[in-house]
Amino acid sequence: MSKGIFITGTDTGVGKTVIAGALAIALKDRGYSVGVMKPVETGCKKSGKRLIPSDAIFLKKASRSRDSLDLINPYRFKTPLAPAVASELEGVRIDISRILKAYHTLNKKHDIVIVEGAGGILVPVYKDYLFIDLIRDLTIPVVVVARPGLGTINHTLLTIRCAQEYGIPVIGFILNYSKDLKPDPSENTNPLVIKRLSNVPLIGIFPFIRNLKNNPERLKVFDTKNFLNGILPFCS
Repeated sequence: MSKGIFITGTDTGVGKTVIAGALAIALKDRGYSVGVMKPVETGCKKSGKRLIPSDAIFLKKASRSRDSLDLINPYRFKTPLAPAVASELEGVRIDISRILKAYHTLNKKHDIVIVEGAGGILVPVYKDYLFIDLIRDLTIPVVVVARPGLGTINHTLLTIRCAQEYGIPVIGFILNYSKDLKPDPSENTNPLVIKRLSNVPLIGIFPFIRNLKNNPERLKVFDTKNFLNGILPFCS
């Protein structure tokens, strides 16, 4: 198995980039050479003639990577839609082999590569090729990032079972407070219910951290030791 992990989510906006960044920082601080990748990013803002992939840039900063942004993020689009839809609207053909080649280049350079998806596991990358197909082609395990509140049991179990049916190893799930929300009674029971019904480990619960946009180093305020202990055995 490749020395990498794929960060997927139950939906868009659950905090995959934050979790990927936090893991990158923690691994880097432990002495690992860390590669990061965001194969396709949509909803990029324009600066002159260039598209700015904010998620990929965040990951590059978090990992203190010297890799080129084009290697970290082979494809980027302005339209804030699924990659397959955005690419079609913008008249760009996504070459999956280019993404795989970029990953293997990073894989040879680093001890571990953290790959972040877009949206959920069944989001189409190009035509009928889904992110779950990409994960299987990369031959790496997944970490599922989910919301902590009401509705997350269904979304998380669906994602885990879908990955397992594809033969993809699921390292575990992380509940992430991507927003500063009012307490939800289900947050107290969701972790144990998901763990029991999925038979997949709860890696941890990640708190909401303010002012992260251009400052991934703020992620250091949270101790990720337990997160790493749950993940590293799958990546050696």
